[in-house]
Amino acid sequence: MKILGIVLLLMITLSAPAKTFQLKKKHPKIPVERIEPLSWWVGMKNPELQIMIYGPQIATYRPEIHYPGVKIERVVTTTNPNYLFIYLYIDKTALAGKMKIEFWKGDKEVFSYPYLLQNRREGSEEREGFSSADVVYLLMPDRFANGNPANDNHPETIEKVNRNDLNGRHGGDIQGIIDHLDYLEDLGITALWSTPLMEDNMPLTSYHTYAISDYYKIDPRYGTNEDYRRLAAEAKKRGIKLIMDVVTNHSGTAHWWMKDLPADDWIHQFDTFTRSNFRIGTVQDPYAADSDKKLNTQGWFDTSMPDLNQNNPLLLDYLIQNAVWWIEYADLGGLRIDTYPYNHKEAMAEFNERIMTEYPNFNIVGETWVHQPVEVAYWQKDALNPDGFNSELPAVMDFPLQDALQVFTKEEQGWDKGIMRPYFNFAQDYLYPDPYNLLIFADNHDTERIWEVLDGDIDKFKLVFTLLATTRGIPQIYYGTEMMMRGVKQKGDGDIRRDFPGGWPGDTINAFTAEGRTAEQNEVFDFVKNLLQWRKNNPVIHRGALRHFVPENDYYVYFRYDDEKKIMVVLNNSEKEPKTIDLQRFSEMLSDVSRGRDILSGREIKDLHTAFTIPAKTAMVIELE
Repeated sequence: MKILGIVLLLMITLSAPAKTFQLKKKHPKIPVERIEPLSWWVGMKNPELQIMIYGPQIATYRPEIHYPGVKIERVVTTTNPNYLFIYLYIDKTALAGKMKIEFWKGDKEVFSYPYLLQNRREGSEEREGFSSADVVYLLMPDRFANGNPANDNHPETIEKVNRNDLNGRHGGDIQGIIDHLDYLEDLGITALWSTPLMEDNMPLTSYHTYAISDYYKIDPRYGTNEDYRRLAAEAKKRGIKLIMDVVTNHSGTAHWWMKDLPADDWIHQFDTFTRSNFRIGTVQDPYAADSDKKLNTQGWFDTSMPDLNQNNPLLLDYLIQNAVWWIEYADLGGLRIDTYPYNHKEAMAEFNERIMTEYPNFNIVGETWVHQPVEVAYWQKDALNPDGFNSELPAVMDFPLQDALQVFTKEEQGWDKGIMRPYFNFAQDYLYPDPYNLLIFADNHDTERIWEVLDGDIDKFKLVFTLLATTRGIPQIYYGTEMMMRGVKQKGDGDIRRDFPGGWPGDTINAFTAEGRTAEQNEVFDFVKNLLQWRKNNPVIHRGALRHFVPENDYYVYFRYDDEKKIMVVLNNSEKEPKTIDLQRFSEMLSDVSRGRDILSGREIKDLHTAFTIPAKTAMVIELE
């Protein structure tokens, strides 16, 4: 087996070894330390199940199963005798119950292990994923709210809580999220994306949880698997779908399998540490050198994040089943896949296709951090790519629109600048098979906070947020934006991931309540809430057509419309000047209406055939009659 130079280096450097977690054994002679998935369900559309079994010399045993409706299709071993992969066929006649996996040597059964098959929730296959009808709230659990201080530290995990360290663990947890679901519902949120909650047992900066050390276990400092399932159930009661952040590109060096890899090609290995070149464009570049492509997809994301090889079919099955397991177990409403273009694209296309076949109405969004619409569009399902590639990925992230939102800061107007930037962005929507299935946002956990970009300017924020709430796509708001939370990216990621005020016992300020917010913060909170609650009840904004007009004189006008309703949005980006809107220019959209009402200010527009004036740095969302 090839020597993992970088892993050895890390083991020496980190000195504090990661603890190996073992399953509780019913008998000390049973050499099974792990069975994954932890359980499964009968009645799945895909009848095949891979069970990965880990234990000393487990591959030297012959597995047998005698359970009605279940048969072993094949048994796969690798060069590591401590792993055994059993592929089962679970017929539609199979019933829920405890299935016994027997382990034989010769003509003798040496031991057995119980495996649970369960019934699925009613309607599980038809579950609805998040869509353009939703508004997604992104939070980092460690920084949102601490509902259970008793789990701030845990004997099985290395890093301990230190709220004084900007990059340390602060103690936020699942209970803290549950405690504030009513706050999110009141705000108008209908989908919740939490950054990963699975165990990250790295000794430093483990709070972000993107270096996963156990794919089937919620980090005990956040809670338990059952707590996560309870979060999904409580969110669902409030009309909020739960989106899981999935990391398929890499695990953490503290992952239990890093001490005993299932196969040499389970991860990408190099003689010395080799980092990704982060050149996503090499994937679709017809002239890219093979060495550059290899570095993008096979280089490690960081020293603590070994790069997984999705081209290994055993690993790919493992990752797909892990996602399906969490969807069924926790009743999820969507997946978000981290660092999507760094994975092997053909393998991930199979990942997406198999999940969407199991759940035809589900949704998966990939993090596609590139800056041109044509680059983003490449990754969306059914894109007309010259190389014929189809990602099967339903949703992608509109980073080009985030770039274009800089227009609302101090950028001057010009032929291709200023308010023209979002117009140009939308004008390229012909590249996307489904532009309504783009996640749109002003900021997230990896970027400069929008309030820092806008330097606290409320009028500019209202322009930004009005655009996000009324254009095509799925709006995503980053936690704390609704109460003007700031953070400087140059100070490190920890500063853009500050604690939500009031989320910790003893906090002197509680921004979860109107009394705990300043007058300015309440103005912003109320603006966001009113717009989102209005959006929730207006399907024309969810799937209605979009018609926009070339911006003139620093203002932008567009319409959302369907057979039932028509909305006119006006954004005046002028720093100081009010603008007179000549309505004759928009007659093709206004010929059948006479009046309207701005839902933001309550202002009545009594005649839509002449003109009206809009103040500088002001947005209007006019319901047309």
